[in-house]
Amino acid sequence: MVVGISPDPSEALADFRAKNNLPFVLLSDPKHVVAEKYGAWGEKKMYGKSHMGVIRSHFVIDENGRLLDVRIKVGPDESVRLAVEKVTAPAG
Repeated sequence: MVVGISPDPSEALADFRAKNNLPFVLLSDPKHVVAEKYGAWGEKKMYGKSHMGVIRSHFVIDENGRLLDVRIKVGPDESVRLAVEKVTAPAG
């Protein structure tokens, strides 16, 4: 199962999901509780200025709740490729 989590409001996520025809669920984390617990919320810099925000990341978690793969500061294309490789790799 794929789940996307964002601090954006639920309504905005529903619109984004529909507009982009995404086949997975998007959940709102407006107080970034989940992002903080997973280390995906932190200081970012843009044009020399610092601010707090989401650090693009992915986590592959198996059906038993075990963390199989963690990628912090990963680009969207690389994230998809690495996550697919992880979930399709032979067990062992």
